[in-house]
Amino acid sequence: MSDFALWPVLAGAGAFFVVGALWYGVIFGTAWQKAAGMSDDQVQSGNMLVIFGLTFLFEILIAMVLWHLIARTNPAPHVVMMMSVGFAIGVMIPAVGIHYLYLRKSLAHFLIDSGHMITGMAAMGGVFLLFL
Repeated sequence: MSDFALWPVLAGAGAFFVVGALWYGVIFGTAWQKAAGMSDDQVQSGNMLVIFGLTFLFEILIAMVLWHLIARTNPAPHVVMMMSVGFAIGVMIPAVGIHYLYLRKSLAHFLIDSGHMITGMAAMGGVFLLFL
């Protein structure tokens, strides 16, 4: 298994992106918008091509790091999932939590975003299993 493989990385990032589209769209879109304190106009005012493009690039970076770790350690399938979800719980969520404390974000906002990270990373790990 190569330290870097294009298709697993793109597929893993794609899975995370799809989870985000569902999470912030049909599942928690209204609740997230309220928790973030954003009006409909504010949500629509951003350059969505830039926002979605950079989101996918960041997700590719996350996928590259996780794939590299998996490729170097050749773990069992259940460990791949533990690594994926564990990265969200042990690194991503605490990092965001620190920023949210200083930004005075609400617990609801934090929980919605944290749930996205856990679910997105689980989806990425599940996709990676298809390539092992």
